[in-house]
Amino acid sequence: MQPYQPYNQGGPVPPPAAPSRGGRAKKFVLRIVGFILVAILIAVGKWYFGQSDAETTSVGSCMHNKGTQITPDLEEVDCSSSDAEFKVVEKFDDTSDSTKCEAVKTSEIAYYQQGKGHNLVLCLKKTK
Repeated sequence: MQPYQPYNQGGPVPPPAAPSRGGRAKKFVLRIVGFILVAILIAVGKWYFGQSDAETTSVGSCMHNKGTQITPDLEEVDCSSSDAEFKVVEKFDDTSDSTKCEAVKTSEIAYYQQGKGHNLVLCLKKTK
């Protein structure tokens, strides 16, 4: 009896193809693009979450002062909430001139914020 030999289908099997250099370059470019996208997302997240409620509020919104009269810290609240102390009757962006609220008839209080992204003035009316 002869020893078992596998059936050969026509010659030696060629070695696997070497990886192309283009594939390595594509992976490198994709990594760089991925890092750039992550950096952009982090920057946008820091900007968005770093904004104060005063910066993102709009006319007609209600505010609550979490701080003191000397160092106010306004947060936006629902106008039907018992925490609602002030209503925004006018908003001026890119200024810290609180005298602008003197021309707003319904304004009782001027709140200005400098820094933290940009300057702004809120003209407020007491809700209570």
